[in-house]
Amino acid sequence: MRKFTATMTAVAALCTANLAQAEDVEVLHWWTAGGEAAALNVLKDDLGGQGIGWQDMPVAGGGGTQAMTVLRARVTSGNPPTAVQMLGFDITDWAKEGALANLNALAEANGWNEVVPSALQKFSTYEGKWVAAPVNVHSTNWVWADKSIMDELGIAQPTNWDEFVAALQAAKDAGYVALAHGGQAWQDATIFDAVALTTGGPEFYQKAFIDLDEEALGSDTMKEAFDRMATLRSFVDDNFSGRDWNLATAMVINDEAAFQLMGDWAKGEFLNAGQTPGEDFLCYRFPGTQDQVLFNSDQFAMFKQGDEVSTEQKALAEAIMSPAFQIAFNKVKGSVPARTDLDASELDACGQQGYEEFKAADKSNNLFGSFAHGHANPAAVKNAMYDVITAHFNGEFDSETAVQELVTAVQINM
Repeated sequence: MRKFTATMTAVAALCTANLAQAEDVEVLHWWTAGGEAAALNVLKDDLGGQGIGWQDMPVAGGGGTQAMTVLRARVTSGNPPTAVQMLGFDITDWAKEGALANLNALAEANGWNEVVPSALQKFSTYEGKWVAAPVNVHSTNWVWADKSIMDELGIAQPTNWDEFVAALQAAKDAGYVALAHGGQAWQDATIFDAVALTTGGPEFYQKAFIDLDEEALGSDTMKEAFDRMATLRSFVDDNFSGRDWNLATAMVINDEAAFQLMGDWAKGEFLNAGQTPGEDFLCYRFPGTQDQVLFNSDQFAMFKQGDEVSTEQKALAEAIMSPAFQIAFNKVKGSVPARTDLDASELDACGQQGYEEFKAADKSNNLFGSFAHGHANPAAVKNAMYDVITAHFNGEFDSETAVQELVTAVQINM
């Protein structure tokens, strides 16, 4: 007993010493909606259990555009945050500037190379060095449907474009808002992501948005994709302009609208409202894209705080990549784990479906980075595409003009 007591005293002293040395992590992010904030608390609690405090630096604005502006100001002033939520090419851009810490030692010790798909590692690594820890995988080609409206109108799950348009028309004819949407550029682009994929198929998506092939960008297929966007525009309500995405989700939750086309982060809003997948709402791939997954992955990049990765940064990165945390976090967030080696039985029906589709898409080479969320082409090209797509969605361009403008936008910004 004396030996045990002495050991425990030593352990307690060591823990106390560690707690005394631990510092806070300052984390810049844009997860401010209800479901997002709830998911972030899982990470805060995990670090809190290790005696590491959390300095929250939220910058509201879906897509993270405003957060990246704030980040640039912080780095320019010589005061970068400890860690920053980032997407796709933003990570690569900061890595090129030499601003990110090298996480290779952690990656090698924990086998990240073996469990994270190469499509995600394209952004987690730069020139052979891990510079970010992927916390999740979202996908953008989802439909969220109000089950009570589907049942009332006898609408079955659409499997192709024509069936989906017929379902939208049935909801509109019944007096519902057929398509809940927020008129913001990134939301318009999120819809276009899936519409372009279902219109031209995976090879077209690869050529147009990842390879930036001018022939594909200027093709009749691209014009048809814009024509289909005009069709969808006819099913949104008059007050869509400027609406935040979670308010559009609330329209489906509150039985005001039949469908929303949004990434799977929308599921967090349904769950936060006490709704159950399969009972209150339905989730399925955008009709015609059932075998493909358009992804974006939230990752946390660690900014250099000196010559070495700090103890707090190591703890944050290891917490993010741990199997237990990946399940717990994504269970709340609505996304799926970035690792492919986990038991996902704790996830709900939508989550389990999404995880299996993610793994299958990885194996069949149907896992594509979402252009709308910065995982297909650099930010300058993405933003130029946003401008064209939004202008077309708001009636400034017809489809033929939009195709021409898209080609020009890419030429200028490549």
